[in-house]
Order: sequence, then structure tokens, then C-alpha cells
Amino acid sequence: MSGNDRDAAVRRLLEQASSRSVPPEIHAEAVRRGGRMVRRRTIARRLLWLLLFAAAVAFTVWALTARPWVEPPSDTTPPLTGW
Repeated sequence: MSGNDRDAAVRRLLEQASSRSVPPEIHAEAVRRGGRMVRRRTIARRLLWLLLFAAAVAFTVWALTARPWVEPPSDTTPPLTGW
């Protein structure tokens, strides 16, 4: 099948598909489901942003209270030599 034959076959398929129409009840159902999907994705996205923000706040509070970048004080004193 050459390139021209393929193009003609695709054009025929597209012309046949455009002559059919979608039944109205299918369209209404698709719109309803699509709206529901968009709402669920929006809620999921907002929850993930809220979780990320809460994790950032928790990490900041922990870092300010624990101060992991400061060396902990020594538990023992060094021996006194050379007196």
C-alpha cells in the first residue's frame, strides 16, 4: 500500500465517521462523567498541595526545634593534662 492509497483510505474512513452522529443520551452521560472526573482531579490536586504544604510546615517546625545543623554538646569533658 503506497502513501497515496493510505491517505485515500484514511480520508474515506474519516468521511464515513463524520456522517454518523452521537445519540443525545450518550452525549449527556459523557458530559456528566467528564464533569465528575474534573471535580475529582481538582479535589485530588488540592489535597496533594495541602499535604505538601503541611509536610513543609512540619519539616520547618522540626528543623527549628531540633536544629540538626548544630553539633550536639559533648557528654564528657576532655581530660585535663599539662597542669
